Amino acid sequence: MFNGLSFEKLLLVGVIAVFLLGPDKLPSYAAKLGRLVRTLRDYADGAKVRMKEEMGPEFDEVDWKKLDPRQYDPRRIIREALLDDSPAVVAPVIKPVSRPEPAYLSRQKDAVPSQPIDATATPFDSEST
Repeated sequence: MFNGLSFEKLLLVGVIAVFLLGPDKLPSYAAKLGRLVRTLRDYADGAKVRMKEEMGPEFDEVDWKKLDPRQYDPRRIIREALLDDSPAVVAPVIKPVSRPEPAYLSRQKDAVPSQPIDATATPFDSEST
């Protein structure tokens, strides 16, 4: 979590805190920070104990390093999936339904339709609109 936090950076933060807070308020704020860190650590330990109690013996069998989100590498996951030797499930190939070509595409420009067009027929249900 604090991989890039070195001693020099901590020293710089401390010097800035001394200038911003002043020497009279700094000890009280440092004590409050210590209590906060201790409280957060107690919450984390309590959550771990509770999880261990609820999961039972399965808790020790879980590989927590494998579940660490920092270990997530999409390239590795794809590579492992592609190189997996298990038989792949192949989806069936669905051929498109062949439909007859519309009449307006198959006619010649000057050709006369074989049936007269009924001007009163509507291409939709008049009761539904």
